[in-house]
Amino acid sequence: MKVRISPKGAARLLARHPWVYKSDVLEGPANPGLYPVQAGRKTLGLALYNPASEITVRAFSFEESPDPLEVWLANLRQALRQRQAALAQEPEGGYRLAHAEGDLLPGLVLDYYAGHGVLQIGSAALEPLMPRLVQVILEEIPLRSLLAKNDQKSRLLEGLPLEVRVLQGAVPEKVVVQEGAIRYQVELYQGQKTGAFLDQRDNRLRMEGFRGQSALDVFSYHGSFALHLARGFTQVTAVDSSAAALERAQENAQLNGFDNLTLHEANAFDFLRKEERRQARYDLIVLDPPAFAKSKRDLERAYAAYKEINLRALKLLGRGGILATASCSHHLGEPLFYQMLTEAAADAQRTVRVLEKRGQGWDHPVLLNVPETHYLKFALLQVL
Repeated sequence: MKVRISPKGAARLLARHPWVYKSDVLEGPANPGLYPVQAGRKTLGLALYNPASEITVRAFSFEESPDPLEVWLANLRQALRQRQAALAQEPEGGYRLAHAEGDLLPGLVLDYYAGHGVLQIGSAALEPLMPRLVQVILEEIPLRSLLAKNDQKSRLLEGLPLEVRVLQGAVPEKVVVQEGAIRYQVELYQGQKTGAFLDQRDNRLRMEGFRGQSALDVFSYHGSFALHLARGFTQVTAVDSSAAALERAQENAQLNGFDNLTLHEANAFDFLRKEERRQARYDLIVLDPPAFAKSKRDLERAYAAYKEINLRALKLLGRGGILATASCSHHLGEPLFYQMLTEAAADAQRTVRVLEKRGQGWDHPVLLNVPETHYLKFALLQVL
């Protein structure tokens, strides 16, 4: 059985973008699965296929093979082996082991927390293959436990149920993860995403290179950036709108023996305005907001929101102050991100130097042909 696509769909695959939408699928099997994809008489690759999904075809190979499953499993093994050296170096750390399209594994995310794995499946074509996937994962990575945290709403678009279930071993409620000199707790069952935001790990570690009197971590969640800043700053303030998140941040501060961390439950926009009114000054500010632009329709409103928080933050920095600012909205691409920062600097009447242009960690690989995989922008800026 094969999937036949239109010339428009073929052009996407030939350009090495893996997605073909339902409108460009001419013919295919009745059930989801792993199938060859064909345009005319030419086979263009192998893909996950689900006739009920708007993104009907998700290619994972652009070559022919009589056994699509073995090609998929080879991709999985390759991704896991690329992470083995990092796990050997820091076995109690946190890493992404499989990054969906970035590892030619669409529909699959696998994260590692101090020896425990958390798996997310987002494709109906993969769901029946779970036992085989688990077998390969455990052959390559000696996990203490493996949890399927399949509670992401995107599964509903694939016709899949929302569920959380243990696949292997005894899954603890919490684990402690080592990140450089910092330790933090991860709630495997209840935490956001798979438990934590691993894509910012390298950027959090970068914060340890700065020193000063006062630092501010806005949208702090569990205090991830604040913990690293607490090693080099006399006083660190962490702000989040969630009391539960700040409670975890307090526990993490105690875990690391920090008494220089102050927590504020507040709306970030309100807090920054209030700080501006009282003419507060910080040596370093981190802005790590949620995705304001979840779709193209949100872009104009999101652009204004990003500009607002960055403008306010720049006004709170004195000469030499550092702004570490991020956007995880794919729809706000890198050129727009830096355009927004330029406008914020102009409106704040600050001369700003770009120290570093950064992004997501190496274990969240970006494919040039798939702009959706380059979602995290992270800028280190200095006020002159």
